[in-house]
Amino acid sequence: MNVSSICAGRDQSEPLQRRAKTQPSCDALACRYCGIYKLCLPLGLERADSTLLDSIVRRKAVFKRGQLLFRPGQRFEYVYAIRSGSVKSYLCAEDGRTQITGFHIAGELLGLSAFPAREYSCEARALETTSVCMVDAARFEELAQEVPALQYQMLIIMSRQICQDEELMLLLGKRSAEEKLAGYLVGLSRRYASRNYSPTEFHLSMSRGDIGNYLGIAEETVCRVLARFRKDKLITTQRRHIRLNDIKRLSAMADIFAGARTAQVRKAVAGPV
Repeated sequence: MNVSSICAGRDQSEPLQRRAKTQPSCDALACRYCGIYKLCLPLGLERADSTLLDSIVRRKAVFKRGQLLFRPGQRFEYVYAIRSGSVKSYLCAEDGRTQITGFHIAGELLGLSAFPAREYSCEARALETTSVCMVDAARFEELAQEVPALQYQMLIIMSRQICQDEELMLLLGKRSAEEKLAGYLVGLSRRYASRNYSPTEFHLSMSRGDIGNYLGIAEETVCRVLARFRKDKLITTQRRHIRLNDIKRLSAMADIFAGARTAQVRKAVAGPV
């Protein structure tokens, strides 16, 4: 059985009925679930959207699937807040190979690592039609000088990103492919839940090959493990939509929440920004 036939295999006995309601691909995320929401609060206005539009967000943009948001060495002008859609970030080696460093969903931020060097350190490309708010970096820094509470909120946002990176390191340790993939799905579930999306049903906009690159396993292995999860009734898939039928079993399989330190990481990543 070849890779394409394994990847194409899906359980159609239970159609995914709630796609439009659980994870809208076109509707913008409510501002209060966005990663920059708390940056608005110190400005003293109740409505996060009007605060951002008036003081920080210079413009909104829509990127089609495959379009580049920014590349390494490009001047740092904006932090990107994803309103809908998803983006992958990755690094390119001199020999042409790439390493995916993250998948970013609605409500999350892109470009924070560019603050120190004033230029972007990786490439970011839309995985599907993606709407973003472009937060003017220079204007934000001006406001941070006037409103010190903004600096604290930015520190919280960056700290949560560090916690998420630490959790990824735990996931990529000496674990089997099943444990890695189960942990990846559970992690996505928590991230969607924190943005007020369904934690059990969502769209996998990234390819199986990209997932394998991110987790350090072969694309064929990703397809076979997903097929095994379907057979064991852990998940139901229909093309790129997935339903997690048993999050408890997937969490136990991943075994990434054992120990006090890991519990702290989980709380920090899942908590509201």
